[in-house]
Amino acid sequence: MAWFAVSGRGCNWSDPQALQAAGASDGDALLVRGSLMLEFRLPETARPEPLVLFSQGGGWPLRLALQAVPGGGLSFVLEQNGAVMHRTLNPTVVGRTDQLRLIYGWDAPARQGRLTVERPDGSQMQMAALTAPKPWRLRDLHALIGPLGYVAPAVEYLALSSAMEPAGPAPGLLPSTPVATPQGYRALGSLQRGDLVLDSSGAAVPVLQVVERRVPALGSFAPVRLRAPYFGLLQDIHAAPFQRLVLSGSEVEYLFGQPAVLVPAGNLLGTGTALPGEAHAPLITYRQAVLPDHEPLLAAGAQTESLFLGRLRRDPERLAASLLAPLGPSALPEHRQPKFPVLRAFDAAVLAERRTA
Repeated sequence: MAWFAVSGRGCNWSDPQALQAAGASDGDALLVRGSLMLEFRLPETARPEPLVLFSQGGGWPLRLALQAVPGGGLSFVLEQNGAVMHRTLNPTVVGRTDQLRLIYGWDAPARQGRLTVERPDGSQMQMAALTAPKPWRLRDLHALIGPLGYVAPAVEYLALSSAMEPAGPAPGLLPSTPVATPQGYRALGSLQRGDLVLDSSGAAVPVLQVVERRVPALGSFAPVRLRAPYFGLLQDIHAAPFQRLVLSGSEVEYLFGQPAVLVPAGNLLGTGTALPGEAHAPLITYRQAVLPDHEPLLAAGAQTESLFLGRLRRDPERLAASLLAPLGPSALPEHRQPKFPVLRAFDAAVLAERRTA
């Protein structure tokens, strides 16, 4: 995946080398394959409210409009050289969430594209297939995220890639994270298919697949630093905000009437058990293991959720859009729905307060 520009929340980064590798070395070059990705909070509005607007005339007329519309919908309009593409998506299909990610991907030589809106963890999505998308002029892409375009405050960031970026299940641990194996702790980045890891009961389970993804270090990918010794951690680790911990114990049973709960790392921010992580670069790499029955991993002593796939292998369209597409359905397990509830931010804060008392 070749990200070449990220803009938002004080970050304004571009990488000319990534563009040269993609064969687009000057402003008039055409990017025949790529993606525009952005994260935003969907406003409640009684009238259309723009999230991203860009328009220009001249020899390369172009207009892009992404708007929130009454009822919780999204309108996406792209006009390029007289060709108009219009899609309306309903983010409520992916469930109630404060934050959403939209990816517009195009592959002009293959005459196919994809518009996706999903939850930050990629667990739910709505997708629209696009026919015969046009390539983008590099100059226009840079203008889109520059001062000539309008980006609403509700938008966390915009990012540009020279590849069709995947959607769906996403890894959420750093490759340096130590993971328990029968031979002791090993870096997650060193694990490969067929290696054994220990689950929360101490049983050895095989790693079916390992997936890795490089993404902008902003929004739902901005790292969270989980602090030791809380949650059984032997050392601090960094995780994506959507990476979930599996927490159990007497407090959990008393507060929630469950033997265990799932807590997204981002819901622990501000509790003393977690802090915003420092991103030393505009991009960050996350990695995660796929286990047979969605067992928890022991990451530096804490129970952390392995990559949840659900019934992804039964959905050809979602699988083709995902990071796991090259593996094919036969190489993937089918996971039952998690049997433990996911805590909201308030409940996670109450539990963290008891753990730090």
